[in-house]
This record gives sequence, C-alpha cells and structure tokens, in this order.
Amino acid sequence: MRRDVFQAIADPTRREIINMIAYRSLHLNEVSEKFHVSRPAISKHIKILTECGLITIKQRGRHRYCEAKLSKLNEVSGWIEQYRKLWEQKLDALETYLEELQSTQSSENRNQKLKIKKIKKHGTGKRKR
Repeated sequence: MRRDVFQAIADPTRREIINMIAYRSLHLNEVSEKFHVSRPAISKHIKILTECGLITIKQRGRHRYCEAKLSKLNEVSGWIEQYRKLWEQKLDALETYLEELQSTQSSENRNQKLKIKKIKKHGTGKRKR
C-alpha cells in the first residue's frame, strides 16, 4: 500500500511520535514508553511513518533508533499554503466590506444626530394647540 504524508499526520499518536523525535533520536522502547498502548501498536505507527518517509530507523548497537526526516512535511506545508492565501484574500475582502459598512453606518448615524439636534434646537415645526 502506498502511503503519503497526509496519512501519517492524520493520526494523533503519529503526530505525537513525530513531535517527540523531531528534537532528538529515540530508540523504539523510549517511544513506546510514552504511550498507553501496546508496543505492537506503536510499531505499526512507526512502520507507517517510515513508509511515508517521515522517519528512518537506524541500528545502533542493540537498539533501533527513530530519526525524524521532517523535510517531507514540506508537502503538507505547500498544500496548506494555497488555502492560507485563499483565506487571506477572503478575510481581506470581508474586512474591506465591514469597513465600508461601518463607514456608511457612521455617516448615517451622524446625519441622524444632526437631524435630532436641529429638531431640539428649532422644535419639531409643529404648533402646540
């Protein structure tokens, strides 16, 4: 089965494994000790991360170490970037619309206040009987 980076980051456990080994290599036992799931379950997550190219396993003595290969996350970053630009454009347009709406309402409010002042100053123009 062909796996991609999006499958790797779809699972919270795998995201946490990536986060753990992003800063330093850890051997498989260290990784599995951080979770409340079985070692075979963690091994399956490690296998998926390896197939996706996000980590490599290196043998050092008796231990197998996981090392992060985070450059593969650029694929995700690029995909997200296109939507970031789209949403920035939409939010900029919304901001412009709201500013125009607020400006229009402010003008209407000023005109309304001026009318009220005129009425108070000169009366309603109606005679009292």
